[in-house]
Amino acid sequence: MVNDGAAFPRGGRVTLYPGDSLMFIACSNLIVPNPPISCAGIAVGDIDGDGRFDFVVICADAPNRVLSWDGGALVEHPAGPLADAKACARAALFADMDGDGREELYILNDPAGPGAAGALPTPDRLFACFGNRWVDLAALPENFAAANRAPGTTLACLDRLGSGRYGIVVGGQGTPLQLFELDRRGRLREMAEEAGLDIEADARLLLGSCLTGSLPDLFVGCADGPNLLFRNLGGGQYEEVAEELGLDDPIATASAATILDADGDGLVDLVLGTVDGAQRLFQHRAGGGFVDVTPPEMAQPGPVRAIIAADFDNDGYEELFFNLHGQPNRLFAWREDRWVAIDVGDAAEPDGLGTAAVVADIDGDGQLELLLGHGDGEAQPLSLFLASPTGNNWLRVLPLTAGGAPARGATVCLTAGGRRQLRSITSGSGGPYQREPVAHFGLGDLTQVDLLEVTWPDGATLKLEQPDLCRLMVAHHPSLGQQPTC
Repeated sequence: MVNDGAAFPRGGRVTLYPGDSLMFIACSNLIVPNPPISCAGIAVGDIDGDGRFDFVVICADAPNRVLSWDGGALVEHPAGPLADAKACARAALFADMDGDGREELYILNDPAGPGAAGALPTPDRLFACFGNRWVDLAALPENFAAANRAPGTTLACLDRLGSGRYGIVVGGQGTPLQLFELDRRGRLREMAEEAGLDIEADARLLLGSCLTGSLPDLFVGCADGPNLLFRNLGGGQYEEVAEELGLDDPIATASAATILDADGDGLVDLVLGTVDGAQRLFQHRAGGGFVDVTPPEMAQPGPVRAIIAADFDNDGYEELFFNLHGQPNRLFAWREDRWVAIDVGDAAEPDGLGTAAVVADIDGDGQLELLLGHGDGEAQPLSLFLASPTGNNWLRVLPLTAGGAPARGATVCLTAGGRRQLRSITSGSGGPYQREPVAHFGLGDLTQVDLLEVTWPDGATLKLEQPDLCRLMVAHHPSLGQQPTC
């Protein structure tokens, strides 16, 4: 295990380890249709309530799109009002804001929009589904005045009261953070001041995850620093502690982030991408602070737009995928107790203008697929990649709130083969993208899991011994008294 930077390799060269096969295989032909677009972001959620996740592709200069897996291809799904053709979308996020078990979809729009000069500002959208009909709650007369019309850059969701009702955090450039919640009457309310989040920041990314304890915190990556970290105090209150814990990083411009247990010590670490400086791997120390232990190979500067931590080959160790804008993408794996660069295969995309990246088990085979969006300078088609098949065992866990919606902000720990794996259902994925709300575990050739532990945003826990492998397990909130199901 890594205790300090000394365990990482030194020297600036990228070493490709023998025996590391090509990780990704291009299969963008499975996206039908797949025209060039300026993709601003991608969010993964269940659009039609069929229990399967769909992809909402947010576009800056075209109607938003919805893609669904039909058993053989990722096909266009009717977007209806979600297309919002007259708006200029910047990000989207799924969250169950009213606690009814069906997630709403918040779309962050550029208030200037694509229209002519002098046009009215375009507000953000808050779409809720009633039956088969999508309604923009932000456009209702009772919510019209509260809807956000200020320029925003990034989104996250927080269940700050542990009630299964999520609020949406909106970050912008040089403006205070905003927190939008729905009250019991369905009225939109701005609650950042009450929560202690109303601090001005040039926010470029929001990441909701349990960084300091068992309750979800909020990390804010900023332009030209310093970053912010709001520690969850419980009872819906937060305090800012980034400098105290060593995450303020005032000289960098943050552009992407993800969390993982990078060294297997059971603590959550933070990987931070920057616009044009060195990348960061902040190791969480047992005393509570963080220290930069980035190996030189990983630290190499580059315009990083997305970072994905996921076990693509199901060997039991997460890989780190860096999606770059106009430069080859990068892939790192944990080998011989250190992070090393490995061959990214077809997903290198040296000419790709990366803007967003998400992972999901699109076809239900237990291996993750990678979907990349491009734009910001030139329209390009989406890219879809399959991980090289390995035959390794796996387990996927979908925690649900008491209302039946994905429990974004939950954490899942798996113990097998003498070690623990930690996954977080992030409530903001560190950029204009939101990955599937499933904890994905690779198991290699292991045939038994000793213990599975799920912790919800309200602190409730579930422990399950020796769950069956190679399946998607739905973990119901303990308050319902239901057993996990396939």
